[in-house]
Amino acid sequence: MNTAYLSLGSNLGDRAALLSEAIERLESAGVRVVHRSAIYETEPVEVVDQPWFLNLVLEIETSMNPQQLLDEAQKIERIMGRKHDVPKGPRTIDIDILTYADSVIDTPDLRLPHPGLARRRFVLEPLAEIAPALRHPVTRRTVREMLAATEPQVSRRLE
Repeated sequence: MNTAYLSLGSNLGDRAALLSEAIERLESAGVRVVHRSAIYETEPVEVVDQPWFLNLVLEIETSMNPQQLLDEAQKIERIMGRKHDVPKGPRTIDIDILTYADSVIDTPDLRLPHPGLARRRFVLEPLAEIAPALRHPVTRRTVREMLAATEPQVSRRLE
């Protein structure tokens, strides 16, 4: 079994229910959730003219390799109605692999660790809640250190 961290986000429909459904679908696919952060409501970044997001982070264990995990995450997104009409635009569900063990992968389909990890406060806040000492596989900075270096973003912890 390998440890990975996933970020889940939703800003369309019943956001909390969609996050729960995505977690259930991941578990049905053989992913074991070890830790789950609280849910955070965050303002959108980059494409700001859209509804606010609910975000959370999962620590998981899986026997899938990184590509298989990506394929499963994308399959779940499709089943749950994810559209890729507007890059970084509104979505029913978004599932990103943040890290997978200490893997460093750079292919056209998969980049690990996630290229936005170190600058995305909406990911680092919930990740710091469950794994503050986790180190970035390339920079070796901890989640806590990366979070301290990010720009402020309006967010609130919901649970």
